[in-house]
Amino acid sequence: MINSETFIVKRDGKKEMFSLDKIKNAISKAFLSVGSFATQDVITNILSRVSVSDETSVEDIQNQVEVALMAEHYYAVAKSFMLYRQKHLEDREVRDKLRFLLDYCDASNPATGSKYDANANVENKNVATLIGELPKANFIRLNRRLLTDRLKDMYGKEVSDRYLELLNHHYIYKNDETSLANYCASITMYPWLIGGTTSIGGNSTAPTNLKSFCGGFINMVFIVSSMLSGACATPEFLMYMNHFVGKEFGEDYYLHSDKIVDLSTKQRTIDKVITDCFEQVVYSINQPTGARNFQAVFWNVAYYDKYYFNSLFEHFVFPDGSKPDWESLSWLQKRFMKWFNKERTKTVLTFPVETMALLTKDGDVLDKEYGDFTAEMYAEGHSFFTYMSDNADSLSSCCRLRNEIQDNGFSYTLGAGGVSTGSKSVLTINLNRCIQHAVKSGMLYHFFLEEVVDLVHKVQMAYNENLKQLQSKGMLPLFDAGYINLGRQYLTIGVNGLVEAAQFMGIEINDNPKYEEFVQEILGIVEKYNKKYRTKDLLFNCEMIPAENVGVKHAKWDREAGFQTFRDCYNSYFYIVEDTSLNVVDKFRLHGHRYIEHLTGGSALHMNMEEHLSKEQYRQLLRVAATEGCNYFTFNIPNTICNDCNHIDKRYLKECPVCHSKNVDYLTRIIGYMKRVSNFSQPRQQEAARRYYAPVC
Repeated sequence: MINSETFIVKRDGKKEMFSLDKIKNAISKAFLSVGSFATQDVITNILSRVSVSDETSVEDIQNQVEVALMAEHYYAVAKSFMLYRQKHLEDREVRDKLRFLLDYCDASNPATGSKYDANANVENKNVATLIGELPKANFIRLNRRLLTDRLKDMYGKEVSDRYLELLNHHYIYKNDETSLANYCASITMYPWLIGGTTSIGGNSTAPTNLKSFCGGFINMVFIVSSMLSGACATPEFLMYMNHFVGKEFGEDYYLHSDKIVDLSTKQRTIDKVITDCFEQVVYSINQPTGARNFQAVFWNVAYYDKYYFNSLFEHFVFPDGSKPDWESLSWLQKRFMKWFNKERTKTVLTFPVETMALLTKDGDVLDKEYGDFTAEMYAEGHSFFTYMSDNADSLSSCCRLRNEIQDNGFSYTLGAGGVSTGSKSVLTINLNRCIQHAVKSGMLYHFFLEEVVDLVHKVQMAYNENLKQLQSKGMLPLFDAGYINLGRQYLTIGVNGLVEAAQFMGIEINDNPKYEEFVQEILGIVEKYNKKYRTKDLLFNCEMIPAENVGVKHAKWDREAGFQTFRDCYNSYFYIVEDTSLNVVDKFRLHGHRYIEHLTGGSALHMNMEEHLSKEQYRQLLRVAATEGCNYFTFNIPNTICNDCNHIDKRYLKECPVCHSKNVDYLTRIIGYMKRVSNFSQPRQQEAARRYYAPVC
């Protein structure tokens, strides 16, 4: 029975008081459309079959009216009512798209204009980015239908409905619903090395020299990236490039890099040939591409110390039977870092996101040479990530994603090997809403959280089945060709709102036993279910997601629903980014082993500082990180960009040191990758302004 004193949920998610007259008028018009008239008794009989309670959706009410008309044998009226709904749906969708089009054109930048997934990597607002935005709502509906249908088949309608309920009420968030592609991958390049891009739909053959390596690599990365919704990591890039440089100029080329080898009028040295190759690859991949909604490819590279390299690539063999040479590779790694650091003073280069992999032991890095070099690069103003581990059984890529490397990742059927890992899908839990809801409902929060976590794992397994079906239909050539190993890709459980949940529970956000216990408990629940559902071919991990977009959304949604939010953006750290009381060591400790133990999928410490430290100071902080067990971090000092003369300075300045203009922008990490602050969405610009950049004491 209908109670008119109730609030219903409209299609845009807003609530309004239910109007009995509206539904009566709709029924009357349906009768008139077929040349009939509905008496009051007829309408009363139909409405007696309709039940409306608080938060019933408009769609559900209209569905009930259709069923009621059929039950009362008004078949022609029911058909007319359905057609009326369909026409209005189509009209409404067109109006919504027109409204979005106009709003997008008026937005300050593409990230602010995007309705679904604000992305600072989309630098320019134009018709290409608009075209990429318009179908996203349809992709979301399609992805939800594919997933809910699979859930029904595997676990029943109740689980499927519960998933939609938790999703629509923002207890959980499905990342990358606007894309059909799986998430991100650290690929092995070996299939390309032996066969080019033909196996993944390209036309280029296998590289045979340094020139074809560079051109082919660019093509390969563009193709691979078009089939991923996230990052494409190439941890073997410099090792492969070093192989072709050695074939061109001899394995000892690094000992005489100043030798002239170009007989043209340019008279280039070996070093100049190599840096020209760097330039070709980096500048090409930093260009926006149509396949990525006019954004640059999210590209990652890795550097290794000697021990990490030996552990990963000890048994690696190139197609010609040769093995990687550490001494020349070490020189090339250092040369690339030096070159890239300098190049970033000429123009904004976001990619590659670089990760230095260092093995540790007894509170320090094993490879002292690379420890010193890492500190030197930080001191010179370079911005990159450092990944530390006491065992080369994992790699980190993207802007934090950590993955175990089973059997060191060497699985290629030709016996050569290659790193092939990553994440198929990310499904994120809004911890703040989950815990507040449980407490306010009189439940023990860990019971409710376990229910949510269990459901999330079922959803991820359903997604995995859909992915396998796509592969069986030949729709995932990256997997079939061996670039990505499906069995070595993770299903990632993301977490967001951890700090806010702790604040709601009255816990101080610093290194104290109560906070440590809370973190261990919450993340331990996720890890427990990761282990429960893990099989040989089904891997799970837990990541504190970057949350560039959803961190803002969670805060907004929770505030609108009456939950405590504490700030306008839920960040991805174990501390409050605007907190001025924590020093550098405190933050390393809060991202150390006691807090990240269960984050098997990674987290990232962005150490925001006002200015650069000395080489010696950075070197000491590497020891602090190793001692505390902080495994993934970077030092974030905003670079100043002059909007008038375009000068780029690696210092955090209030005016341009060249032309003295105060019209400056800043290049900093939005959450993982570096972009101008002006490219951030408006809410993220506000968050960036609140960040505390610690002074150097």
